[in-house]
Amino acid sequence: MTPPPLDLKPLTSLRFLAALWVVMFHYWPRLDVGFTPNLVSKGYLGVELFFVLSGFILCHVYLNAFGEGRFRWKSFIWARIARVYPLHLATLIGVGLLGAGALMAGFNIDANILDWASLPANLLMVHAWGLAPQAAWNHPSWSISAEWFAYLTFPVFAFAAWRLRERPGLALSLSAAALMALYAVFEALAGFSLTQATIFWGALRIVPCFALGCATWLAWRAGGLSRPLLSALACLVAILISASAQVWDGFIVLAFAGLILSLAGLTNRGGWLESRPAVWLGEASYALYMVCVPWKLLAVNAAGRLTGSEQLPLAVWLAVVLMLIPISGLAHHLIERPAREWLRRREPSSLRHKAQLPAA
Repeated sequence: MTPPPLDLKPLTSLRFLAALWVVMFHYWPRLDVGFTPNLVSKGYLGVELFFVLSGFILCHVYLNAFGEGRFRWKSFIWARIARVYPLHLATLIGVGLLGAGALMAGFNIDANILDWASLPANLLMVHAWGLAPQAAWNHPSWSISAEWFAYLTFPVFAFAAWRLRERPGLALSLSAAALMALYAVFEALAGFSLTQATIFWGALRIVPCFALGCATWLAWRAGGLSRPLLSALACLVAILISASAQVWDGFIVLAFAGLILSLAGLTNRGGWLESRPAVWLGEASYALYMVCVPWKLLAVNAAGRLTGSEQLPLAVWLAVVLMLIPISGLAHHLIERPAREWLRRREPSSLRHKAQLPAA
């Protein structure tokens, strides 16, 4: 029996910080302060952090099995569906119900939210492949569609990573160069940054980040960094300063790889990052990310109606944001985890194989 991969708790906790950055990006404009800090306006890059993390973690869990011939793509896909689809479907339905209720109650919502022509692509998780006419329903789920693209093509990433497993420096250099080149070319052709693409180019947006995450795992597998705590602090400071200074997104994404590599090296000595509350927040981060817009649709509009202004006072805004924690916790424990475990137990026998892959 192959032992399960090491539990990298600091990276689990990091997921919460990535989700929180995205939440601030969505919610800050409704705070009545009259300005948006540059760090908050870069909050869309929390998605890039998720993408790099995804490449790292999936290689951590599955790459050895791939290289040793134990990997079964269909079983892997079933596990990925169990991981992301139940909550995606639940929030899609929730947004539909909230949108319909809001319209009947006289609230103003974006007319595109309930775009029925976009529903099939959302149900199939291909709405970030340029196959949905509008950014409809639960908008943050575009990144789940992008993840789905990476899951389906994971053998391609795994093949390249396995071939370069003994040359992590080359893998990092190639993935970093490819990311920078793609960002520059896309922006020159499209007129906007790839890191701000969602519905029409989301599937492309994940590719350089996912590849960078795979290469970062190879570097960690080869021994990582000798002083991970110092490196983590340096990367965190670089990210905060770069985002605040509105540095080009490509450089910030590269710093994400350094932060992930550093935090992975702190496993079993990560202090508060390995505490139960921090790890729980990280485990619930997918739910936090997926419920943030439905909750905003409900709570911010209701609070605006009560206060008579679309811009919320600090106390009201804080209450709305803090309520996301228990709501995401409920979604995690009542929908995400039970549905995932139920589906994993019901994996079709035709997908099973002798060497059972670990859950992720």
